[in-house]
Amino acid sequence: MRAIVQEAYGSADVLHEAQVPRPAIADNEVLVRVRAAGLDRGTWHVTTGLPYALRLAYGFRAPKNPVPGLDLAGTVEAVGAKVTRFAVGDHVFGSGKGTFAEFAAAREKQLALKPATISFEQAAAVPVSACTALIAVRAGGIDPAAGRMPKGQKVLITGASGGVGSYAVQFAKAAGAEVTGVASTAKVELVRALGADRVIDYTKQDFADGAESYDVIIDIAGNPSVSRLRRSLTSTGTAVITGGEEGGSWTGSLDRQFRAVALSPFIRQRLTMVVGTQTAADLEYLAELLESGTIAPAIDRVYPLAEVPDAMRYLDAGKARGKVVIAI
Repeated sequence: MRAIVQEAYGSADVLHEAQVPRPAIADNEVLVRVRAAGLDRGTWHVTTGLPYALRLAYGFRAPKNPVPGLDLAGTVEAVGAKVTRFAVGDHVFGSGKGTFAEFAAAREKQLALKPATISFEQAAAVPVSACTALIAVRAGGIDPAAGRMPKGQKVLITGASGGVGSYAVQFAKAAGAEVTGVASTAKVELVRALGADRVIDYTKQDFADGAESYDVIIDIAGNPSVSRLRRSLTSTGTAVITGGEEGGSWTGSLDRQFRAVALSPFIRQRLTMVVGTQTAADLEYLAELLESGTIAPAIDRVYPLAEVPDAMRYLDAGKARGKVVIAI
């Protein structure tokens, strides 16, 4: 089958197309004929091998799995002996292993049926980013079910124009919050279109200038210091930190996240961190939100499989508005 592979860690230049065998599946896995795959910052980190701590899980000198990619949407080609929720021919979306390929293996518990109302490309833009955003807003006490947040609650979302941020904005609005998004000049209109009540252009204004205090901050950009986040919170507010590109080569943004969590028990404000995971329950819930129109994927560009290196360069340059998708 056709696939994008890498034999070493590095920039997008290490990625190239090759013929590889179809993956074998375990009893609890599904073989998916991939129709589209999503590109996210997590895949970029695995490609580059940065921060170095990541290599403890993915391989020291090179990725254990030479085919990158996590998000997928496609058609079930085969099912393992213990799989009960899916049958051959089902249209599914979720998280898999090596999804930048014509076929990929995925655990049954990380898949859900694709809503008939959205395309494969749209579905592939959902799993990793939307699940991470869902976990983050829940950690901040935000329930995307409409009207479940106290009226007048103010929520600030940094990195609001990215894959995770674009969903976080929509979840917070669905919960009834007053939402402020932070983005660059070129991405302000996207964040406003996603439903944000206010958008701060960080090239012109510092959200931590003291003009506003927020009940919840969802920090996805990973740039603000812990002190700046605290300065922007109400006295009993909550800051949820997820991801981030700052920090050293060894631990990346984890150092800042751990320091925030360690400080939290000693102050009135609540500082916490989350790590994105994909579960069948969350994917099924997202499918309901997609079908009802409560949320919608914000797709910037769609690249063919052979152009994954270009897609990775586009993401790395910070140009993406919403999600980048690979059509296969």
